[in-house]
Amino acid sequence: MRNFRRVLALALCHRATFVGVVVTALGVGVLWGGNIGALYPFLDMAFQGRSVHDRVEEKILTLQKEAAALNQRLEAAMERYSALPDDAPGADALEAEIAAVEDALRWNERGLGWLRSAQGFLDRNIPRDPFQTLAILVGVLFLATLVKNFLLMLNMVLVARLSQLGTFELRKLFFSRTLQMDVATFTSEGTADLMSRFTHDMQNVVGGLNALLGKLIREPLKLIACLIGAALVCWQLLVLSLIIAPLAGLLIRGLARMLKRANRKAMEEMAQLYSVLSETFQAIKIVKAFTMERHERQRFHATSKEYFKKSMKIGWYDAWTRPITEVLGLSIICLAMLAGAYLVLRGETSIWGIPMTSHPLDWPTLLIFYGLLVGTADPARKLSDVFSQLQAGIAAADRIYALVDREPQVRDPARPRPALRHAKSLVFEGVDFAYQHDRPVLRGIDLSIRFGETVAIVGPSGCGKTTLANLICRFADPTAGVIRLDGIPLPEIRLRDLRGQIGLVTQEPLLFDDTVMNNIRYGSPGASDDAVIEAARQAHAHRFIEDELPDRYQTVVGPLGGQLSGGQRQRIALARAILRDPSILILDEATSQVDLESERLIQTVLERFIRGRTAILITHRLGALVLADRIVVMQDGRILDAGTHGELIARCELYRRLYQIQFDDLKQSA
Repeated sequence: MRNFRRVLALALCHRATFVGVVVTALGVGVLWGGNIGALYPFLDMAFQGRSVHDRVEEKILTLQKEAAALNQRLEAAMERYSALPDDAPGADALEAEIAAVEDALRWNERGLGWLRSAQGFLDRNIPRDPFQTLAILVGVLFLATLVKNFLLMLNMVLVARLSQLGTFELRKLFFSRTLQMDVATFTSEGTADLMSRFTHDMQNVVGGLNALLGKLIREPLKLIACLIGAALVCWQLLVLSLIIAPLAGLLIRGLARMLKRANRKAMEEMAQLYSVLSETFQAIKIVKAFTMERHERQRFHATSKEYFKKSMKIGWYDAWTRPITEVLGLSIICLAMLAGAYLVLRGETSIWGIPMTSHPLDWPTLLIFYGLLVGTADPARKLSDVFSQLQAGIAAADRIYALVDREPQVRDPARPRPALRHAKSLVFEGVDFAYQHDRPVLRGIDLSIRFGETVAIVGPSGCGKTTLANLICRFADPTAGVIRLDGIPLPEIRLRDLRGQIGLVTQEPLLFDDTVMNNIRYGSPGASDDAVIEAARQAHAHRFIEDELPDRYQTVVGPLGGQLSGGQRQRIALARAILRDPSILILDEATSQVDLESERLIQTVLERFIRGRTAILITHRLGALVLADRIVVMQDGRILDAGTHGELIARCELYRRLYQIQFDDLKQSA
């Protein structure tokens, strides 16, 4: 519940809307109870044929008689008190009796004052004829019902607004915190669970807020209005009727706990369902190529079946809520009916010696009491429908805040050191790294790269080349050792300052579902259109953009750039890095998806572009090696050797083998 209160706090920041919710709910509650209480004149006229004027006059006469009796009692008490000698026993009791009678007289005078004011109002505005009075009352009830329903409509709109505003703030917070998470979190845990929390769980939060801010405010006010009306009729009888209410509270509390657990498990299963869908759709070519549609259907069926089972458990718990509420509510009404009928039919004022009322009840009064108790049934029934939504919202809030509260492993330093544009060196000192403690990826990396130097990193797949580049970007931090940029350890530099100096082009270039222009400008939002076009020219992307794309630079490339070929995506990604004008350029197999002619053109561009900046090339392609001042050979997470192409050919067997493989492939492709 603590996390759901945090969601509620986000919603309550919009105070004007919340005040509107409370005011309209209060109006609905008052009019709900008032409309039921207004039936009393109908019943009084139907049973006894008396008008409202007659009833008020009767009450005035009753209070006048009570006042006369109280005055006589007061005079007698005063006479006895004056006859007592000083300090006589019984004086304190007489003083208390006199004070009590005086209090009763004051209340009697106030009641008479209210009734006389009411009598004057009735004489001026309400006819004495009972039928005419009923006609006016019907009009008032109709108008009150219209007002109540208008307030109800307004309340529901304000509740929806407040719920959506609260979820809007939570969604922004969740997205912001998710962007701060480590890159390793996305690669190891995937995105399906995140998508489930962003969609399914967030929708449950909306439902929980709607239940809490809507029915859990509005319906209790309606219920309280009826209970107050019943208490004004006969509070002792009301207390007797509600004696079993605590049992209902205990049962509902137990159901609420079970509902919360069931909802949490269902949400976890929904995240698994998202995972199956995501994997299947992203690998649809493999699924179809290997004719595994049946297998995927079976996998989806199994996951869906588990979600079905969890949902049915929620359905069972939810189904118990209303019967329990209605049976206990009916028990309260039955108890009230038996007790009230006993008092009226027997003319009693007590039950089992317990005083229930100061004077015998009549049928109109008792029926109004019953009507007010029945008026609590509708709010109670609606409240029983709330528990499933509320518990689902609480469980969803717990799942969302579990990620919101998680601290990323890679974060900004508390006191960042100022970092100027890179101009000296990039140094690895004894760097180790492991995604899992028992499976090291890098071991004992010692490497110094001078500013302006171009270093190519080669080696077999899985040797740690890409991981080395990721550490430069601080997508993760070394498990041992340190990386220094111009003498400053990377963890002491603000992430924005560090990554703002890096241009990265990966083997699988990812584009956004936006225009070509905006994809190239991504990371350099202040760049002009001319600068974007010039970067595209340098990346040899301008020609195909102008000649092959329907809307040129305003062409939308589709999700992940799916409307373009792999080579086209690669050149746009390269243009994006060029536009950023980085001091450190990292190319991770950046020309792997372009043809040989385009690769030669890009190498020509890179030969000019890398001057005056540090460049790190991770590649298997021979052509890129001519750009390197130095080549680093890696194997099993270690640096095996480093030097120029000629030096490595002469002394490094692994490099010779890799070179020979590439050379043979090149001859075959030619």
